[in-house]
Amino acid sequence: MKALILAGGSGTRLYPVTMAVNKHFLPIYNKPMIYYSLSLVFLAKIREIIIVVNPEDEKNFKQLLGCGEELGVNIEYKVQYEPKGLADGVKLCEDLIKEQPILMVLGDNVLFGHGLTELLTETKREIEKEGGSFIFGYYVKDPSRFGIIEFDKNGRVLSVEEKPNNPKSHYAAIGVYFFDEKVVDFAKKIRPSNRGEYEITSVLEEYLRIGKLRAKVLGRGFAWFDAGTHDSFLEAGEFVATIEKKTGLMIGCIEEIAYRNGWIDKKQLLKMAERFEKTEYGKYLFRIAEEG
Repeated sequence: MKALILAGGSGTRLYPVTMAVNKHFLPIYNKPMIYYSLSLVFLAKIREIIIVVNPEDEKNFKQLLGCGEELGVNIEYKVQYEPKGLADGVKLCEDLIKEQPILMVLGDNVLFGHGLTELLTETKREIEKEGGSFIFGYYVKDPSRFGIIEFDKNGRVLSVEEKPNNPKSHYAAIGVYFFDEKVVDFAKKIRPSNRGEYEITSVLEEYLRIGKLRAKVLGRGFAWFDAGTHDSFLEAGEFVATIEKKTGLMIGCIEEIAYRNGWIDKKQLLKMAERFEKTEYGKYLFRIAEEG
């Protein structure tokens, strides 16, 4: 399985902040926003990663993450010249996906909760074994802002509707999706929406049509933020700061996860810690290395 992180787009919901900088480089407390999406991929133990970027941001992404070698992964970049929607990002990566199942993560998502690693790795196994698609539902108070999942009384998905005027539930489909190898064919098949974009909900509808769309509901033990608005961006930062100060453990620390996955050794972790030695982030990496 490969991972696809969508980090293009214009970030208009965060204007004027993002008029001169890509939102995925903005700090969610003490790390760039993109670290949190990348950490989900690492927790799912996926090492082949594709990041969709804007042409003007490719250089900066490579400066921040390189090809992933230091972290024990392989990162490739695909430029999206026009923001035509999430499903367009999938189509662009056809040559890199190469008929493999994927985990797709939106670059502005922050997800935290007990059992998250098990949830991601278990869903990955189910997709590799049974195919289809999995999405994750999270209860929100303002469902008209999101893609909303409608369930029947047995928990089966009946529909997924993008930003509905009359929502059929309060469960938002968060920006984390598992797809089998049919995803590119479905993305190529759909037509633009009224917004002129190739919507990921249209791809989900194709899976629903063949009876292969399933959803897992995230309970109260999870916290999810779509950090693409000023309020949610601030809330995500405050949440991360509170958890890290209370526990002394970091959320979204990609170097730590790579180390605990066995992708890099202690020497490599210490080398990266030295780069940040004047910061609390660097001190944390030193501590992780010494604790073993």
